[in-house]
Amino acid sequence: MTSSFSTAWLRGDASALAFLSDDYRHREARARAVAAAASRTVSPALLDVLAAQNARLAPSPARERNLALLARPGTVAVVTGQQMGLFLGPLYTLYKAASAIVTARALQEETGRPCVPVFWLQTEDHDLPEIDHCFIPRRGGGPCRVALELPDAATSRAPIAHRHLGPSVLPALATLRAELGAEPHAEEFLSLLEQAYRPEATLASAFTDVLSSLFADEGLVFLDPRDARLAPLAAPVHRFALQEAGTLSAVLAARVEALDRAGYTVQVHVRPGSPLSFFSPDALEGPRYRLDPAEAGAWSLVGHPEDSAITQDALHAALEREPLRFTTSALLRPLLQDTWLPTAAYVGGPGELAYFAQLAPLYAHAGQPMPLAIPRARFRVLDDRARRWLGKVGLQPDEVNVPRDALLTRLATRDAPESLETPEALEARLFGAFSSELERVAGQVSAVDANLQDALRRTRGTVRVAVSRLTGRYRRALARRDATAAEQVDRLRTFLFPQDAPQERVLGLPYFACHIGARAFTKGVLDACVPFHGDSKDLTP
Repeated sequence: MTSSFSTAWLRGDASALAFLSDDYRHREARARAVAAAASRTVSPALLDVLAAQNARLAPSPARERNLALLARPGTVAVVTGQQMGLFLGPLYTLYKAASAIVTARALQEETGRPCVPVFWLQTEDHDLPEIDHCFIPRRGGGPCRVALELPDAATSRAPIAHRHLGPSVLPALATLRAELGAEPHAEEFLSLLEQAYRPEATLASAFTDVLSSLFADEGLVFLDPRDARLAPLAAPVHRFALQEAGTLSAVLAARVEALDRAGYTVQVHVRPGSPLSFFSPDALEGPRYRLDPAEAGAWSLVGHPEDSAITQDALHAALEREPLRFTTSALLRPLLQDTWLPTAAYVGGPGELAYFAQLAPLYAHAGQPMPLAIPRARFRVLDDRARRWLGKVGLQPDEVNVPRDALLTRLATRDAPESLETPEALEARLFGAFSSELERVAGQVSAVDANLQDALRRTRGTVRVAVSRLTGRYRRALARRDATAAEQVDRLRTFLFPQDAPQERVLGLPYFACHIGARAFTKGVLDACVPFHGDSKDLTP
């Protein structure tokens, strides 16, 4: 049975630490990581592109100062990144950005070296179904899904950088207005979204416009790797991935086997002999495909409709001539960002920490030190409404994180007359009494005919099933007993544990920004972030 690597790692299990160091917990190790990163500099070409990319964003003197700092030798970076979720996607996007900012501040204070927070825009990815929607809480039922209507979302392989929002963003914005327009700060935030999320805008540009506005005061710097001006700078990393494909896949596969033997779920599958780069054969902005080894000196394009192949020589020629045809995989992206930037630390979520556990052989083969891996802040927001709902039903936040029927049953039996049993007590009493009598009968019939034991076993099974069915009906009746409690539970679960998942992984920013205020909520997250601290906390703005 496999288990979560990130959970074990955050807990400090020795088996997890064997794959990924928790140096972020130790001040001396943090100082060493900063000193190592400070020995690297940002190339003038990258600095020019960074300046141009950030110049189109919301005005920010703090960002301009950070860009100037990156040009100075000795400055280090704290990097985080995320896919371009609609309307910023789940709340953890905001938490990652805030965590990078707070971590950069803490490392600068500890070491005295300038430290700049950088948000790596994951524009090379192509998985539209993961990012074409946003969830907001609603009073009745489950969360409201607000989504773009993109007919080819499930099959598209083009990098997100080139995807325009299209006309379906307008009804998505209208849905937000209908659901959230009455909230006290709705106009300010919805107007910001409407300015950024226009049909002609790309998913990436709209996402960046909004996130940069929220963190303008903190000077968060944004880097979009899917830029023709940066492609030549990425070429050496892709060349390394192509030339060392066999060796890299072998050492990474060995790492996967070791993680599997240790009982951990592996985050990223490694294809035998395949490079860690994607290739776009049809157009610079077209679909990207994985490469698999074919006959000697050639590669097949996995999933290409024409079952195409390309020779090794042609692939290297394309890399020299049109490097924008190449994009990184999840395992190669960290190496690219740490080649370009003096990265002292990367701030990631549980999934990223799990695939960072796979990366040591890649960095070792590239002759490059890994940065500190630091867990992002994790929050559960308890606003005024949530606290009021919890008070009405007399529950603590952690008590909501159970299945709906179980929670309603608990409430019903808690407030019911003493004579009303819990389903578990009823089942134990009914079957316990029958089982006891059956044991007594078994002793009697064995003296008459041993063959009757089979009939007794069948009877036991039949009665157990019948009692379980009765208990199930009793449980559902208790759950339906109080319609008001059911409504309050649904509200709480939609808000605190939507779709049986942590709030931060489902709900997006729009509700919180409209109810609390975008800047007030962002400031509350920043203030609640504790450097080098990965435990989950309740946030009460």
